[in-house]
Amino acid sequence: MAGNDWINSYLEAILDVGPALDDVKSSLLLRERGHFSPTRYFVEEVITGFDETDLHRSWVKASATRSPQERNTRLENMCWRIWNLARQKKQLEGEEAQRMAKRRLERERGRREAVADMSEDLSEGEKGDVVSDISTHGESNRGRLPRISSMDAMETWTNQQKGKKLYIVLISLHGLIRGENMELGRDSDTGGQVKYVVELARALGAMPGVYRVDLLTRQVSSPEVDWSYGEPTEMLTPRNSEGFMDDLGESSGSYIIRIPFGPKDKYIPKELLWPYIPEFVDGALNHIIQMSKVLGEQIGGAQSIWPVAIHGHYADAGDSAALLSGALNVPMLFTGHSLGRDKLEQLLKQARQTRDEINMTYKIMRRIEAEELSLDSSEIVITSTRQEIEEQWRLYDGFDPVLERKLRARIRRNVSCYGRFMPRMLVIPPGMEFNHIIPQDGDVDGETEGSEEHSASPDPHIWSEIMRFFSNPRKPMILALARPDPKKNITTLVKAFGECRALRELANLTLIMGNRDGIDEMSGTNSSVLLSVLKLIDKYDLYGQVAYPKHHKQSDVPDIYRLAAKTKGVFINPAFIEPFGLTLLEATAYGLPMVATKNGGPVDIHRVLDNGLLIDPHDQQSIADALLKLVADKQLWARCRQNGLKNIHLFSWPEHCKTYLSRITSCKPRHPQWQRNDDEDESETESPGDSLRDIQDISLNLRFSLDGEKSGASGNDNSLDSEGNAVDRKGKLENAVLNWSKGISKDARRAGSTEKADHSGKFPALRRRKHLFVIAVDCDTDTGLLETTRKILEAVEKERSEGSVGFILSTSLTISEIHSFLVSGGLSPHDFDAFICNSGSDLYYSSLNPDDGPFVADFYYHSHIEYRWGGEGLRKTLVRWASSVTDKKAENGEQLVTPAEQLSTNYCYAFKVQKPGMVPPVKELRKLLRIQALRCHVVYCQNGNRLNVIPVLASRSQALRYLYIRWGVELSKMVVFVGECGDTDYEGLLGGLHASVILKGVCSSATNQLHANRTYPLSDVLPSESPNIVQTNEECGSDDIRASLEKLGFLKG
Repeated sequence: MAGNDWINSYLEAILDVGPALDDVKSSLLLRERGHFSPTRYFVEEVITGFDETDLHRSWVKASATRSPQERNTRLENMCWRIWNLARQKKQLEGEEAQRMAKRRLERERGRREAVADMSEDLSEGEKGDVVSDISTHGESNRGRLPRISSMDAMETWTNQQKGKKLYIVLISLHGLIRGENMELGRDSDTGGQVKYVVELARALGAMPGVYRVDLLTRQVSSPEVDWSYGEPTEMLTPRNSEGFMDDLGESSGSYIIRIPFGPKDKYIPKELLWPYIPEFVDGALNHIIQMSKVLGEQIGGAQSIWPVAIHGHYADAGDSAALLSGALNVPMLFTGHSLGRDKLEQLLKQARQTRDEINMTYKIMRRIEAEELSLDSSEIVITSTRQEIEEQWRLYDGFDPVLERKLRARIRRNVSCYGRFMPRMLVIPPGMEFNHIIPQDGDVDGETEGSEEHSASPDPHIWSEIMRFFSNPRKPMILALARPDPKKNITTLVKAFGECRALRELANLTLIMGNRDGIDEMSGTNSSVLLSVLKLIDKYDLYGQVAYPKHHKQSDVPDIYRLAAKTKGVFINPAFIEPFGLTLLEATAYGLPMVATKNGGPVDIHRVLDNGLLIDPHDQQSIADALLKLVADKQLWARCRQNGLKNIHLFSWPEHCKTYLSRITSCKPRHPQWQRNDDEDESETESPGDSLRDIQDISLNLRFSLDGEKSGASGNDNSLDSEGNAVDRKGKLENAVLNWSKGISKDARRAGSTEKADHSGKFPALRRRKHLFVIAVDCDTDTGLLETTRKILEAVEKERSEGSVGFILSTSLTISEIHSFLVSGGLSPHDFDAFICNSGSDLYYSSLNPDDGPFVADFYYHSHIEYRWGGEGLRKTLVRWASSVTDKKAENGEQLVTPAEQLSTNYCYAFKVQKPGMVPPVKELRKLLRIQALRCHVVYCQNGNRLNVIPVLASRSQALRYLYIRWGVELSKMVVFVGECGDTDYEGLLGGLHASVILKGVCSSATNQLHANRTYPLSDVLPSESPNIVQTNEECGSDDIRASLEKLGFLKG
């Protein structure tokens, strides 16, 4: 049988146990008192902590089998499975220990290197600081208004906010979101987060100084859900509108804005939304730009009112908020709600699935990367509890509490951090609306304190639904409200109640475990927990003492709390870990003392409210003792109730929003820097004055360009302007602009403001195009890129000659390399309207006058992407990394990675890679830089032979969004041409509102080289069956390309 004597001895004991197995009815993992079971003992010793319901079923089948031989065979097979689980657990624990040790070493090494760069002695201020006392942007939290503790303080703060007109954008993508009758618990995506974001939006919209709040989510027009989820806009009416309606403007208030993205007729789970995030970002960008213009006309004196912040909720919305924040250059906030790394650790400990299986089910690695990007991009990360910071966020590469304190100490002393940034962690507990709540007094048969009208009202229907379970409904009610999920620990609560005779005699137990029609229709884990509860009720003969109604509405929940308070009961949350515990606040508001887990958010709640007892959720006796103490000691019960009601206002929505607004308005304001003109209107004709405004705009842009050249901002542009000094070039170009503007004015007057004359005056030329074709093909050689470019140009030669289409070249090349490429291929810079260079860190346009240089740099773009750019500190770290790679892996002293000074610019550090196969993948370098608090975007390009490191929110796809924001070029009128694969930023070029043409047979060799060792599979993020993506035939020609464009509807056949 078994491979060692220890297993053999257990198997023999199990096979000889006989009738003792017939008595087994409850959980496999816990021993019943007075009944020793060798099998139970074996499992408990080997895999303590696992909820193996499938093994329990096998055990039940074995015990029911009449044939001893068959029963023994079943038991033996089951024990072999247990042994395998034990081995897997031991292996996983070993791997976990190795991972933790490696992570600790990487964290310590990164911390040492970061501190070595920041050479000053930091002994002062490194100790004793609490996370988030000082932000990494230098704002001190001292001196800010304390948490509101009285109506006078709220009134004072309200008066200070008058005159502000803030626009705030919240994002929550998954689940079903609406303002009323929320279907909480309908599925795993429609839970507490949905209620939180809706109530936050509603409360913020009612705060002084806030003009408009938009909650962006997904529009779901599916027959399987209610029609209301397909409505584009829904206004959230304020709960307490007193004094609010007077301040309403035409577009003010809180709104749910539903953006269509993903499959139009399907409601899909959050794990399947990742490929469609770019589509949401483009749609949200369009809404925000339009709304900013509308608000500007209403309250901004015709100047756009940009959001003061964009706040993402959960990983998918955090990813979206990061892209929107970068595209609009506005501050970002993030709330994780539930974190991917923590979930991954828990799932690995259970040993039911491998890492690959977990990722296939939950897309967990994509989720973790989105959370890391959110850390890179956020000004503030809002958490509900300190436990979330200390035990969950510290698992991430991008956050280190120790390094955060060191950076904060330097900022306090006005010392440089050498390009290192850490988001501010801010604890703001979720709020509640308490105005409508009347705490329940009296007993079940007595009168309730309150208004006569309230006393005369009939008992709610849900009361009878609950009390019908009880033989004595007058006893105090112990109330638990949670899904039947193993994490909620309901079975331990039932055991504690069942095994404590004194508690059973004094109280009843009510379990509100969601809604169900039939147990067989529930999910596997939920049905398993419910069955365990029912078996325990039967085992301890708790009939008449435990209520477990099948159905309740969301509107019934307040009445359930009232009933528990009316019986002088207790609310309990026995979860193994509770991230926050919103139900604890709800119960407290209705006058219920609490018993709660000591793991997670309840600790912070208890510290503020002091209205109950904390318990160890693994200790059954601790649970029973705490409940008995509160139920039996009426003075303690009354004191806890009074403390809760006295302090609960500290968790109100106005309190939450006051803290929230105080912090976000302290962030450094950011918004697009250029001056918006009226020339972006979609009118068919323009006056000569409009063209002159164009000239003034571009003249200003050129002036910035020339000023930047003196400081080297144009990087490798020097080869193009080698003659003369900067002053001469500046004078020549300004004269050229002046002459050009005069010529346009004359042409416009001569043509009588005809469409042709007016449109010829637009700069850059892409503004007058009907469609834009973006060539983003990442070929290994210039020859391959030239051949592909010519095919695309030939495919649309007719439209190109008419001027209805324009071209953008998007590449990892520098502008000097692009110039050489165009010259060698016989192409002109004027064949293209714009050039996205250095993997998206630089943007150029074809110049007005070829005699004065072929390109004009858009330096507003640099101000748009420079957020958290590490500068010299980042460059030094990269040089040190390049040297370490050579030291570790090079043979015969060969340099594997070398800095490419001639290819680098102020916003792109380039490195040449000699042997791509020997260099660490992108994820390793990105991890190294994040550990050192350096925020950037790492791109391997040219089939791994070059490495570009650019600002964190810069990319080729973000550059296209910038063109839309600045020049009004609609993304839906763009077509992006890509190969079968490309640089490591390839995934960003697919998806979104723009169309994509994949050229078969082009860049196919890059797949294995660059994408084999990704953080997550490329298939997790590429939209399948998208109508906006087409593929050409193999070895495509110009005819195939034209056919693809006709298929997309961009050309006529």
